Amino acid sequence: METYKCDKCGMSVNASCGKCGIPLENSHINLEDGAQVQVSKCPSCEGKIKSPLCCGEDMNCSI
Repeated sequence: METYKCDKCGMSVNASCGKCGIPLENSHINLEDGAQVQVSKCPSCEGKIKSPLCCGEDMNCSI
């Protein structure tokens, strides 16, 4: 299972798709203005969520 960890406080979470039960993978989406947003996506159903936040920043994913 993918683990997301906060670099500031060390908190971590495990994330999996509620529909498929598969661990989410770290990814990015490109916005129309050219900016990139970090997301977590299901490799099976391609569902996406905004990656977890902690201490006001995106949590990093260890693969």
